[in-house]
Amino acid sequence: MVLSFFDQFQSPVYLGIPLMALALTLPWALYPTPTHRWVNNRLITLQSWSINRFTQQLLLPVNIGGHKWALMLTSLMVLLFTLNMLGLLPYTFTPTTQLSLNMGLAVPLWMATVIIGLRNQPTIALGHLLPEGTPTPLIPVLIIIETISLFIRPLALGVRLTANLTAGHLLIQLIATAAFVLLPLMPTVAILTATLLFLLTLLEVAVAMIQAYVFVLLLSLYLQENV
Repeated sequence: MVLSFFDQFQSPVYLGIPLMALALTLPWALYPTPTHRWVNNRLITLQSWSINRFTQQLLLPVNIGGHKWALMLTSLMVLLFTLNMLGLLPYTFTPTTQLSLNMGLAVPLWMATVIIGLRNQPTIALGHLLPEGTPTPLIPVLIIIETISLFIRPLALGVRLTANLTAGHLLIQLIATAAFVLLPLMPTVAILTATLLFLLTLLEVAVAMIQAYVFVLLLSLYLQENV
């Protein structure tokens, strides 16, 4: 049986039950560890410090009205970061390589920012469709272009995350396959290929962290325009 390189992106099923559904029933691993101690241990202290620093950095350009989104954006960041990092482990499934999941996260949150803008400041929200100082003959064309760019935003969010992670996983699998094939034939080349694989894995770890941050950062920028 010949397996395709894209088989790793199929949702695993066991006895007819999608394992993704079982994984979603265990959400408490994504929450900070509760404690009632006067003095926290190092892990909880580091976890709290990193979450606080990320929240402050994320909401720095956002107005006071958008600070109520802090919990949602931070939770989304932790979710994406956890899924991306766990997907790098061998024989695991990466949910964020599925466009359906990423679009399911991007579209409702983007729509929420647009609805907030239309409800709180409709004139300013609609004014974003027409840049200031536009010549009169170009007004209809620019309105159409800005409207299209507005509706492309959630698609760009989902496709960016999917494409980056999918490309990284495919490169890792291709280079790992090449290293195993070259090992009995050309050991020196196989060692060089394995070194390249190690460096690419480090790069993919960085990409997994950065893409989770970029996804949430762009949502915060969309929120800033409408708050």
